Amino acid sequence: MGLFKFIWSKLFLKQLGLAIVALILIGWLMMQYLNMTTNHGDFIKVPQLEKQTLDIVEMKLNDAKLRFEVRDSANYNPNFPKHSVIEQQPEAGTQVKKDRKIYLTLNPSGYRKVSVPDVRQKTRRNAEPVLKAMGFNIGKITFRNHISQEVLEIRHDGRIIKPGEMLPQTSKIDLVVGDGKGRLVVPDDPDEEEGDTDEGR
Repeated sequence: MGLFKFIWSKLFLKQLGLAIVALILIGWLMMQYLNMTTNHGDFIKVPQLEKQTLDIVEMKLNDAKLRFEVRDSANYNPNFPKHSVIEQQPEAGTQVKKDRKIYLTLNPSGYRKVSVPDVRQKTRRNAEPVLKAMGFNIGKITFRNHISQEVLEIRHDGRIIKPGEMLPQTSKIDLVVGDGKGRLVVPDDPDEEEGDTDEGR
């Protein structure tokens, strides 16, 4: 039998048909397997987590079959509750696969503490920018009779504070400043007083 006749024989066509059916079946089974193992087309919408505490976040993500990881805390934001989520990645509403990890940034419990700079013996004009640059707010300015117009004391909540003391950023720093109207008092010379006493005798 020639090759051409064999190709068009019932036996060859039957074998070819069975091979095609087998390939289609194998392809279909592979697609089903991939769908089951990769959850193809099965997406989960990331819930809104901002301003939520970790207890609520954990409950929401467990229900959604998602995981989370807390990143380092950001700078304190007074518009968010303490220890709440201040940022999430991916964002709320994003479509993700099951078991996806959501990265969270938390709001710390308050402003970070910084060292109070030494602005004593500086003029008020020079001292205020230094304090503001460190994140402090300028509070009450009190003038005291003094020969200079320099900062004499730095105070917080009514008490004198020393340079280097740690205070939260945005704390109010009160300044006691000399008014420049005082006069230098020179103590009497003890020897001169002694001589006057002897002379009086």
